[in-house]
Amino acid sequence: MDLYTDLKEFALSLPYSVQQPLRYIYGAIPLPVRLGKVFRETYALLQESQWWSRERLEKYQIQQVSKLLHHAYENVPYYRNVFDERGLKPQDIQNLDDLRKLPYLTKEIIRNNLTNMVASNYPKSRLKYVTTGGTSGIPLGFYTERGMAETREWAFILTQWARVGIKPDDKSIVLRGNIISSASKGKFWEYKPVEKSLIMSSYHLTDKNLPKYIEKIREFKPDFIQAYPSAITILARFMKEHNIAPFTTVKATVHVSENLYPAQRQLLEETFQCRVFDFYGHSEQAVMAGWCEKSTYYHIFSEYGVVELVDRDGNRVNGEDEMGEIVATGFNTYAMPFIRYKTGDLATNTNAKCECGRNYSLFKSVDGRLREFIVTNEGSLIPFSTPLFEIHDWSKVRQIQFLQDVPGEIVLLVVRDPTYSVNEIQEYVLRLFKERLGGQVNLKVECVDHIPLTERGKYRYLIQKLPVDFADYSNRE
Repeated sequence: MDLYTDLKEFALSLPYSVQQPLRYIYGAIPLPVRLGKVFRETYALLQESQWWSRERLEKYQIQQVSKLLHHAYENVPYYRNVFDERGLKPQDIQNLDDLRKLPYLTKEIIRNNLTNMVASNYPKSRLKYVTTGGTSGIPLGFYTERGMAETREWAFILTQWARVGIKPDDKSIVLRGNIISSASKGKFWEYKPVEKSLIMSSYHLTDKNLPKYIEKIREFKPDFIQAYPSAITILARFMKEHNIAPFTTVKATVHVSENLYPAQRQLLEETFQCRVFDFYGHSEQAVMAGWCEKSTYYHIFSEYGVVELVDRDGNRVNGEDEMGEIVATGFNTYAMPFIRYKTGDLATNTNAKCECGRNYSLFKSVDGRLREFIVTNEGSLIPFSTPLFEIHDWSKVRQIQFLQDVPGEIVLLVVRDPTYSVNEIQEYVLRLFKERLGGQVNLKVECVDHIPLTERGKYRYLIQKLPVDFADYSNRE
């Protein structure tokens, strides 16, 4: 059993009055000591391997793939059947291209085979059941290794953050869907001494409350802000509209879990006057990629897993600016291996080499999950970032949300400023979006009083109810 996790769970079972002093004591322990040997070894590897040659990185990947496949064949009933049905043995996979001899792993397969996908050499005491947020539809449940999965993950996260000057013990503001128990009493934040973070509610970002948030952030003097793009956009837009000065101590804003759209990035850079940093990953821990200090290319960690980009026919995407679905094989998922996992996320390929000097493969952009695309009346897909932030006068429009359940038809929900009439807002929004989507999508505007957040505190700009599958639609020229 994992002592770190057991002690953590025991501490969380104690009364809050006892928990908080223990947190301060525990937070005083240097992070590399707190996270343990696995973290230190992984972090040390990454400080060296991020500068390896492409050939050395590939050699490392082949070694890790071999190790993972032997483990899966010997210990995971589902994968033993996969190999046996194809007359394969793990040693038949000699290079990264040979992975294509194995079938894709889909969310549906996981749901139908969950018990048989767990490694038999992992006792229940070492397993942790987790679920995704359900951004792509129904939440996905699966198992990870208690404690160890998080410590390895932190080694990669901190390596990414270091690229924009963030250090392990820097103070942060966190706006990522956390529930704050004191919010009902008007206190929308809670200090976490272990993480040196001020956790703020993303459920109460109203014009009435935002001055309190801003005052508290200035008082806290954070080094960086971790946030869902949708949450920090609300804060940034308020600051811009009211000519509020940026936070002088903040050297970067860091984003994950949602698409960071170009217009959002521009707004954040203008408002906070610091580096905006985006990285891509997911709960399944099969792929991780992020920007660096020199560019906005997503650098794909070769040490984290093998990533394939495939088109609608399952062929590798190799051309410049070609879009494909991300298929990932994770190296940190031994309790329940994810091998050739179809993530449902789309990215655009680039063959460029970043001037930072790292030899990782790159995404030019992460274009969103399949449910973050609009389906036109001709059956093609439009990346949702195309029409999203074309509204220029946000004093008229406070919030928007797109709904689609019929190809070629979109309902726009709009929260308007009360000083503008419904007809005026409808005319304004229709004119903007018809210029960009006219002829491809029929638009209808409905004014509403409120657009709710998801259960995890995210603000969804598009509610896509169509069963979107990349293979079912032609690329939009």
